[in-house]
Amino acid sequence: MTGQHGRLKASLIISVYKNTRFLKAVLDSLLYQTENNFEVIISEDGDSEEMKDFISSYLFQHPFTHLQRKDEGWQKNKALNEAIRVAKSDWLVFIDGDCVLHPRFMEFHINEAKPNNILAGKRIKLDPVTSELLLNGELSPRNINRFLKKNIRTIKKRGAEFVEEGFFIDPKGLFGFLVRKRSMRNLKGCNMSFHKEAIYAINGFDEDYSRPAVGEDADLLWRFKGLGYEIKSLRNLAVQYHLHHKESWTDQEENLAIMESNKADNKFICENGLRKTI
Repeated sequence: MTGQHGRLKASLIISVYKNTRFLKAVLDSLLYQTENNFEVIISEDGDSEEMKDFISSYLFQHPFTHLQRKDEGWQKNKALNEAIRVAKSDWLVFIDGDCVLHPRFMEFHINEAKPNNILAGKRIKLDPVTSELLLNGELSPRNINRFLKKNIRTIKKRGAEFVEEGFFIDPKGLFGFLVRKRSMRNLKGCNMSFHKEAIYAINGFDEDYSRPAVGEDADLLWRFKGLGYEIKSLRNLAVQYHLHHKESWTDQEENLAIMESNKADNKFICENGLRKTI
């Protein structure tokens, strides 16, 4: 750990697995944040030597912690629970190691923080060319909003998805009313935040999930709602840019079966989470 910032307002938890090139672009985007009173927790679902070497040589501007675990297949939920346990702040912000942040990303996750709120944002899935511009440093997170507006048709043709989610809208500006009209029905594990008490109330991420996706966000949302927490949208405020890569999507049948079984029993508090109650 390095650096001192007084009382931290948030803990930024970044989920990673091996890809140091992507992580560098994500960490570099932290240099432009308008709110900097937060720590960084790199939650690695593995024990890559390359990742360890990269992190030890990277010049962090925020207090940071690097957590590793034995690489025994997908155990992201276990890794995230460990990150929650070591977090020094009460407000937890979650992103993935392939999501570059808009300069005001942390500002809105911190300023909109309320104990009963689950803050939820989205992300633009960038095309390969724009991703390379960010990775090579030819395009700065400070300029990407302008770049997207100027090149919207081109990047769509090149395969970008959810482009409308990539535009930052100043809530105090001319189009601020649009932000207030946009809601969120789902939770994205790569762009969400909540109070430490909220995640402890549902006993954290359910470690019974051994495959990606549902257990990282959809499962959390219905359990939060079951205990009275409310989802609040940060669309077009906490903006992030998902770097292009080949999707490694897996069948969700097993995940959905676990979730539906828990729903049937109104099991809002998981048994195999931050605390082991089985």
